[in-house]
Amino acid sequence: MLKDSLLLIISLLFVVSMLAMLSDKLRISYPIFLVMAGLGISIIPGIPQIRLDPNIVFIIFLPPLLYSAAWYTPWHEFWQMRRPIGLLAFGLVLLTATATAYAAHYLIPDFPLALGFLLGGIVSPPDAVAATSVLENLKVPKRIVTILEGESLVNDASSLIIYRFALAALFTGKFIVWKAGLDFLLVVFMGILTGLVIAHIVYAIHRWLPTTATIDTAITLISPYLMYITAEHFHYSGVLAVVSGGLFLSWRSHDVFNYSSRLQSMSVWNVIVFLLNGVVFILIGLQLPGIVRGLGEYSLRAAIGYGFAISLVAILVRLAWVYPGAYLPRLLSKRIRRTETRPGQKLVFITGWAGMRGVVSLASALAIPITLAGEDAFPHRNLILFITFIVILVTLVFQGLTLPLIIRWLGVEADDNEEEQKHLSLRLRLARTVLQHIETQYEQEVTSIEPFRQLKARYERIADVAGRQIGTGDQQEKEPDFMPVFRKLLLELVQIQRQELSLLRNGDEYSDELLRSKEFELDLEEARYNR
Repeated sequence: MLKDSLLLIISLLFVVSMLAMLSDKLRISYPIFLVMAGLGISIIPGIPQIRLDPNIVFIIFLPPLLYSAAWYTPWHEFWQMRRPIGLLAFGLVLLTATATAYAAHYLIPDFPLALGFLLGGIVSPPDAVAATSVLENLKVPKRIVTILEGESLVNDASSLIIYRFALAALFTGKFIVWKAGLDFLLVVFMGILTGLVIAHIVYAIHRWLPTTATIDTAITLISPYLMYITAEHFHYSGVLAVVSGGLFLSWRSHDVFNYSSRLQSMSVWNVIVFLLNGVVFILIGLQLPGIVRGLGEYSLRAAIGYGFAISLVAILVRLAWVYPGAYLPRLLSKRIRRTETRPGQKLVFITGWAGMRGVVSLASALAIPITLAGEDAFPHRNLILFITFIVILVTLVFQGLTLPLIIRWLGVEADDNEEEQKHLSLRLRLARTVLQHIETQYEQEVTSIEPFRQLKARYERIADVAGRQIGTGDQQEKEPDFMPVFRKLLLELVQIQRQELSLLRNGDEYSDELLRSKEFELDLEEARYNR
C-alpha cells in the first residue's frame, strides 16, 4: 500500500514537470494547462481515481504557498495599495458570497439561504497563483499585479471565515449578526497577532542564534506550518497568521540572512512551490469523475446549468464591484485624489476579469461534512461540489485563457521607461556610493596599485553610462554598443572554464570539493551575466 501510494506521488510529480515544460512551449499558463491536462487524464479508462483530501490541502499545501506569496510581496507596495486590496479581499468577498447565496437560493429548488452562504464562501476567493502565473509573462502595470497578489493573500481568510459561520449556522440553526461580526474581528485580529508573535520568535532565532544556511532554510520551511497550525488550533485565521508572519519576516530578512542562506533558501523554495502548485492544479482536474458520480439525484444537464449560472454571478459581481471600488473613494476623498493617480478604465476592467478561482475553493467544498448532526445527510453536498468545480473551470480556464487576449486587445502595457529609469537611478546611486568609499578609504592604493585603479575606473564607467542615460531619457539604447559582444565574451569564458573543470575531474590533481567550489563560483558568474 505504501509502495503504491509512493509510486503514485512520484508519478504525479513527474507528470507535473513534463506538463509544465509543455505549457511553457505552448505559452499557456501552467495552472490552466495542468487543470485541463488533469481533466484529460481523468477520462482515460483504467486511470485510478485520486481523491483530493481537503485536510492535505489546508495543512500541507496552503501554508507554504501562502508563505511564499507573502515573502515575495513587496511590503511598501502592499501597504500603499491597502485600500483597493481591502475592498477586494473583504468587501468583494462578502458581496460575492451574498449574491451567490441569493442566486442559489432562488435558482435551485429547496436550497436554503444558509446553504447559499456556504456556497458563496466557497466560490468567492480568487486564486493567487493563477492570476500571478497568467500575468507574469505579460507587460502589465505593476499596480495591477500588486493589487491582485495582495487580494489573493487576504481573501482566503475572509472567505473561509464566511464558510465557517455558514457551516455553524447550518449545524446549530442560529445566526446572530452582531455576534458573528465580533467573532469575525476576533478571528482576524488574533490570526494576525499569532502570526506576528511567531514571526518575532523566528526572527530572534535567525538573528541571535548561530544558524547555518541549511538551518535557516529548514526554519523557513517549518515557520508557515507553525503559524498556520497554532492559529487554527485556537480557532483563529491560519491564513492571516501565515500572511502576516511571512510579510514581517520578508521585510526583516536582510537583517538575518547572509548570501549563502538567501541563495540556498531561494533555490529550495522555488522547487517546493513549483511542485506543490503543479500537484494542486492537476489534482483539480482529476476530481471530475468522482464529482460527477456523486451527483446522485441531480441530472448532469441541470447541475451544469446551475454551475454556469453561479459562475456568471461571480464574474458579473466582480466586474460591477471594481469600478465603484476604484472611483468612488476618489470622489469622496480629496487626499486620495491628491496622492494617487487615477486608474484607467482599462486597468480596472483587467482587475475585474482576473478573478480566477482555484484550489482553496475546491478544498473548502470537499471539506463539507457528509452528515449533519443527528446523522442526517448533508443537504445538496454533491451539488455544491459540482458547482464549485464548474466555477473553477469557467473562471480559471475561460477567463485565464482570454485574459492575455483582452490585455493585448485593450493595448495595456507596463511603463517600461519609468521602470528602466528607476533601474538606472539605483545603479547610479550604488556606483557613486562605491566610488565615494574607494576615494575616502583607498586613495593611496588607487594612485599606486593597478587593480585598485581599474576597479575605480570600472565604477566610474558604470556611473557615467547610467548618468548619461538618465539625463537624456534615451531608452532606445540601454547600454553601450560594445556591451552585447562583451557579455557574449564573458559567457564564453565561463563555458571554457567549465570545459576545463570537466577535464580536471578525470585526474587526481585537484579534489572534488575544490572543483565543486569553483563550479559554484562559475554558476554565480553566469547567473549575473545572464540577468
